[in-house]
Amino acid sequence: MLNLKNTIAAPLLAGALLLTLGAHAQTPAAPAAPAAELPKNWHLLDLKTDGYFGISLTPAYELIKGKKSKTVIVATIDSGIDTAQKDLTSVLWVNPKEKAANGKDDDKNGYTDDVHGWNFLGGPGGKADYTETTEEVREYNRLKGKYAIITAANATDKKEFAYWQKVKATHDTTVAKAKTETDQLSPVLNVLMATSGYIKRELKLNAEGSFKKGDLEKITSANDTIMQSKAIWQSIFTQQGGDDDAAGVIKELSEYLTKLNNDINPDLTSRQRIVGDNPDVWDTKPYGSNILKFPDASHGTGVAGLIGAVRNNSYGIDGVADNVRLMGIKAVPNGDEYDKDIAKAIRYAVDNGAQIINMSFGKKLSPHKKWVDEAFKYAASKDVLLVQAAGNDNQDVDAKPQFPNDTFEDGSVTDMDNVIVVGASAAKNDQELAGSFSNYGKKNVDVFAPGVKVTSIDKDAEFNTADGTSFASPITAGVAALVLEYYPKLSAKQLKQVILQSAAPLNGTMVLKPGSKTDKVDFTTLSKTGGIVNAQKALEIAATLKGERK
Repeated sequence: MLNLKNTIAAPLLAGALLLTLGAHAQTPAAPAAPAAELPKNWHLLDLKTDGYFGISLTPAYELIKGKKSKTVIVATIDSGIDTAQKDLTSVLWVNPKEKAANGKDDDKNGYTDDVHGWNFLGGPGGKADYTETTEEVREYNRLKGKYAIITAANATDKKEFAYWQKVKATHDTTVAKAKTETDQLSPVLNVLMATSGYIKRELKLNAEGSFKKGDLEKITSANDTIMQSKAIWQSIFTQQGGDDDAAGVIKELSEYLTKLNNDINPDLTSRQRIVGDNPDVWDTKPYGSNILKFPDASHGTGVAGLIGAVRNNSYGIDGVADNVRLMGIKAVPNGDEYDKDIAKAIRYAVDNGAQIINMSFGKKLSPHKKWVDEAFKYAASKDVLLVQAAGNDNQDVDAKPQFPNDTFEDGSVTDMDNVIVVGASAAKNDQELAGSFSNYGKKNVDVFAPGVKVTSIDKDAEFNTADGTSFASPITAGVAALVLEYYPKLSAKQLKQVILQSAAPLNGTMVLKPGSKTDKVDFTTLSKTGGIVNAQKALEIAATLKGERK
């Protein structure tokens, strides 16, 4: 599942309550006091110079001024990518052995017209299986016919029965949560759509129009409903931060409700119907398509932008790395990814020259973990660095693992030299430094990086500010790419070493434990390094190393 933390529910519920309570009031409740607006590029800034706990990118570029760089290929395994996004078009990876749009597999790699990457969720007729359910729902329905009436006492396959019990417990929790949130949020969506309509009419916008926080200042009405609607949206925009518009807020909530419904009323035939591939059988038969942009491409576009959006072009954002080519691989739907697709995607990226792979996704179960483990090993054998989001469930992944991970099913590996797992940090060095949603773990999370209210590009020339380890991961991948550009002899193992050593442990920094509003822990207990990625320090460390890349 995409690791983009949904931050919209709480403020929307508060807004819905405001409308309900204020329906007969003479004056609307005042919106929350505005939070200090973060710079759009805070994740790139320096704590000492700028006051924001970013990655110190400006002093990093001072270190390499005048030096030559070597292009680095970075793959993003994600929800796809908008290949027409102005901030990405010139930095997209182009398959040098493939001729565009001739309907032939010119390079004989099994993927026809894979000019910028591949879509493992694609099917004939320009379709894609981008709306899926969670793995626990799929596994529950796969196994329930066999185990629903079997007990531990009469189960012949004890190991599989134990797995079934885990699946069922996870499934029941997921579906119950989905039902609860659907009951809460469906009325909220109705409120949002209604209040949006009032405001658009007041602002004389057409039905397709939208508005932002600043537009609300134009509204000075004597009508209670209009002013209550204004107060709701002021509160929502304040909580959201960034430069979101009303249409984007409604779209995000609608997509989240769709995801919840996928668990309650799953379409278990979409994979076979659209893609035509069996995700439970490992084979060499090619499947998918070369179309990378679908309605769900926002996440992957934002991830790609953080890594390498064109710098200093007076448009969009500045990516971390200045000389990359971004390979788009679509393998993550709105729902949980399939193990087979992830394993195939990693192998595709490695075989086509990717030196770094960003993986901003994760899930609770991995029925074919062996396939993904083997892909991890394959990447390691080819000296490819994997950078992975830690996840957004504010849980200790040392105690409750998320998948994929580098603790292998066969017991052969518990911590790979070419895998970095990243938690999400916030802009200020205070008690809220650790993202409230971020997973953590002293053994299994390596480092933290900016991931709270981070702004990136979106599809269709738009922009998005969001929370998530999904964003912390590509920022880290961007730093790794920047280092490799200027120190191309460094191996994947050395890149990991550089990234981890750049994150100075924040001993004595007490922060709210993710998921808690009261319990505080030392920031160093949340990850292996106990620190936050720093581009300047990474380059300084890289300059002292003798490259080991073969």
